[in-house]
Amino acid sequence: MATPSLSHTPLHAWHVEHGGRMVDFAGWEMPVQYTSIVEEHNAVRSSLGLFDVSHMGRLQFSGSACEKLLDKLLTRRVRDMLPGDIRYSLVCQEEGGILDDVLVYRLLSQAEATEVEDDQPAFQLVVNASNRQKIVSHFHTFVDATDRVRMSDLTTVTAMIAVQGPRAIELLDPLVDFELTQLANYHGTYSEVEDKPCYVSRTGYTGEDGAEIICSANYAEPIWELLMDVGKDAGIAACGLAARDTLRLEAAMPLYGHELSEAINPVQAGLGFGVNVKDREFVGRDAIVKARKQYAEENHNLPVRVGLELGGKRPAREGATILNGDNVVGKVTSGTFSPTLEKPIAMGYVTHENSVVGTELAIDIRGKQHAAKIVKLPFYKRK
Repeated sequence: MATPSLSHTPLHAWHVEHGGRMVDFAGWEMPVQYTSIVEEHNAVRSSLGLFDVSHMGRLQFSGSACEKLLDKLLTRRVRDMLPGDIRYSLVCQEEGGILDDVLVYRLLSQAEATEVEDDQPAFQLVVNASNRQKIVSHFHTFVDATDRVRMSDLTTVTAMIAVQGPRAIELLDPLVDFELTQLANYHGTYSEVEDKPCYVSRTGYTGEDGAEIICSANYAEPIWELLMDVGKDAGIAACGLAARDTLRLEAAMPLYGHELSEAINPVQAGLGFGVNVKDREFVGRDAIVKARKQYAEENHNLPVRVGLELGGKRPAREGATILNGDNVVGKVTSGTFSPTLEKPIAMGYVTHENSVVGTELAIDIRGKQHAAKIVKLPFYKRK
């Protein structure tokens, strides 16, 4: 049976030409690294790095009923979002399991929407690459034939570039036509980079300050090369998925397929900030409220997401068993050797009684137990 061909981002040729080691990631051929993971990781922590995140799904919603649809399907309230607002949210099953974690962008106000064509996009959703088709199908099941909702999948005709690090805003600010330094976190706006129309947001997935640029696929390479050139003196590095993973893990940001899945609810994952239950109904609400009550009463046996620091140098990997004495109390979901902290770190799920910060546990790594301790998340927080 023939292997399905992998999708390519608009920057694929640049990655190959500049030595990116390409791998299959969720059906996309993506650069996992260019030089070394540690070098790329440290560039983002100390200066800035550039990531191609065009594999992420980008869905736009238009029509008079799209706000109603999103408010029904997202765990965060969208009805009070103003133009430029961006919110982290979850998409859940009725049983409370997480289908995906997403960013929802408010592109138009209600007043503006009444003055433009009905198919003018009012919202945008950025979803995980591995979940794009699942989320599209899930949303379609809730769109009635009479609803005035149009969902457009713009993933393959657009690109998304992340500029991350303490010097990222300084680099990008002179290249856009607004005061990027005045843009609050989790806000965005239409702009131009040089003369190329984009949507620029102060968002990211590394634990550092920075911005993400969404543009037409045709503009991706010129914008990427401009940023690499302008950032040369500041030590900019093209970064792959491996550094993105170590960065997000230090910042304790969950990754779908690791810390998040359809078997995990937002309460277990410690993502209560991403759920608004007051005065609204949405898919999964009842199950989440029930889980919150159980947690408040400590009347549950569901595992809880925690951070762990290990002794020695050997990192724990996904699937490693977490032990308290001879008793299995959980599993590791992500682990690495932290370049910033210079020690092994991991996230995982353990039983409630073993989730208290300071609890001494052990992790089985290839048949040998390594000491580990529950620590407060995140492991790293920028100053």
